[in-house]
Amino acid sequence: MFVPVQVAEDVLRVTYPMPMSPGHVHGYLLAAGDGYVLVDTGLGLPDLAERWAELAPRIDRPVETIVITHFHPDHVGGAAAAAEATGASVHQGALDYEQCEKVWGGEDWGPRIADWFHLHGAPPEATAELLEAGSVYRPFVGFARDPGLLHEGDEIAGWHVVELPGHADGHICLLRDGVLVAGDHLLPRITPAVGLYPESRPDPLGDYLASLERVAGLAPSLALPGHGEPIADPAGRAREIVEHHRDRLDAAESALRDGPCTGYELSFALFPDDRGPSQRRFAVAETLSHVERLVFEGRAARGGADGRVTYTQP
Repeated sequence: MFVPVQVAEDVLRVTYPMPMSPGHVHGYLLAAGDGYVLVDTGLGLPDLAERWAELAPRIDRPVETIVITHFHPDHVGGAAAAAEATGASVHQGALDYEQCEKVWGGEDWGPRIADWFHLHGAPPEATAELLEAGSVYRPFVGFARDPGLLHEGDEIAGWHVVELPGHADGHICLLRDGVLVAGDHLLPRITPAVGLYPESRPDPLGDYLASLERVAGLAPSLALPGHGEPIADPAGRAREIVEHHRDRLDAAESALRDGPCTGYELSFALFPDDRGPSQRRFAVAETLSHVERLVFEGRAARGGADGRVTYTQP
């Protein structure tokens, strides 16, 4: 059952369970007049409607609006069920919804991502494992069709929409009176994954570093993340994550000294532990975002051989 916890003035946190790591994801209820704005909906687990029915008498006003920060399964997966249970309208970033439809709205994402992993060096048996690991989420994604589309500068109940791409190309956050409802843009203990995928923006890590610098400049007093506890120094945390990625860029550059390698091969240099197919999937995507940033910075060169993309030092 959801137990609302007050984490800021006029803001309640609800925590949804997840059957995979990290075991939970947070949503936030933002008081707005006679109703609440709910930010993020968790996975679309079978008992989600029942959980919303249990929550309703525990809050002092109805949920009237739902905002999705980004299309990853643990944030958008329960959107349709939450909207049906509450009668709320759903809103999502325009670019984010476009990508949500591409990934979750059809049946062709599997072949496209398979071709992508093959292009970047994954052998056939590894590609099959990576695809199987990714498909585990699909049954739990019930996104809301045709939501209200949000853009930078829009307002929802006095909260300003801020586009902060990186963890997802169309990731949005909400900001009001120094409080940032952050989704997965900032996390307190781990660094959000930043991966390169088919048809994504060409330089997601560059986007993310710019978004982090923007948050540092905005200097909110509190960030409410999708996982973990509130962040009391969001600007400081943003700068820490920038430094983390600068270190990883240096490591990726060093790993290219031994000659051409694919993104899949390079992922074992940056993430050497045996992560299993699910984590290796993220490791490959994150490695690609770093090596492509090196290409943009002139610190690596992209080439190709035998139908695969390879990278070297320039």
